Amino acid sequence: MLKNYIKAARLRTLPLSVSGIIVGAFLGLEAFYKDPNAYRGCFGKSTILESEIFWLAILTTIGFQVLSNFANDYGDGIKGTDDNREGEQRMVSSGAITPKQMKSAMLVTAVLSLFVALLLIYVSFGKENFGYSVLFLGIGIASIVAAIKYTVGNSAYGYSGFGDVFVFIFFGIVATVGTYFLYTKQLNLEVSLPAISVGLLSTAVLNLNNMRDRINDAKVGKNTLVVKIGSQKAKIYHYVLIVGALISAVTYTVLNYSSPVQFIFLIAFIPLFLNMITVGKNIIHSELDGELKKVALSTFLFAILFGLGQVL
Repeated sequence: MLKNYIKAARLRTLPLSVSGIIVGAFLGLEAFYKDPNAYRGCFGKSTILESEIFWLAILTTIGFQVLSNFANDYGDGIKGTDDNREGEQRMVSSGAITPKQMKSAMLVTAVLSLFVALLLIYVSFGKENFGYSVLFLGIGIASIVAAIKYTVGNSAYGYSGFGDVFVFIFFGIVATVGTYFLYTKQLNLEVSLPAISVGLLSTAVLNLNNMRDRINDAKVGKNTLVVKIGSQKAKIYHYVLIVGALISAVTYTVLNYSSPVQFIFLIAFIPLFLNMITVGKNIIHSELDGELKKVALSTFLFAILFGLGQVL
């Protein structure tokens, strides 16, 4: 049974989910390097891996992602959306996990994720910043609601073409800018540029998923953006997402330029541009399944390289 829950958690999606956290943490570290007195105590011994904030943010995000995957499995399973889907087998639709069992798993995951989020908020803000604590508690609750409502319920936004918007906001803007704020207690508009990059690349992964499932989704009434605009426009949309991510990251780097090593993140765009070629030539939708992993891991690589480029 545990094996089935691990499958439902879709571990291959986790690197993508933490990409925004990694970028936000590195940018917070960059701020610390520029003005250590202003951000004293943010990083322990001045490294990300020794930061409690970093690891609690990672665990919180993983919890929200697993919850989203459980909810997606449950929502699509009970609606029959996954009965003839391409790619990985889903646990509820296959009968490996009953709907009742999955709902229980969702509840447990939501409670554990919220508990870790509360620890993160306390470590970040303590008792001195009550307003910030309330704000981030609200963001945590909103993340839980968004994770569940993607496919669960009659008003599931994943069935009306708004999934892309929520992925962009939560994977990109909230994760990156939010993590940066946890460290610095300040907003920096320039941080929104790499946040946009992460958000666009994360949306590209969802777009590939929806391109792969377009025919089946159309049959069962799951009106994703790809179903609404069609395959050819979805390909153009995919190009815009990746190129937009590149432009946004380059813009931030130019505005904060100090060394050529900052452009090391361009390495991550090599497989992404190869993906664009594959998508452009694609005819059989099921063949896009392998491209999901390529773009997700490239986004994760981008996060690491971009962050390292800023602090080295």
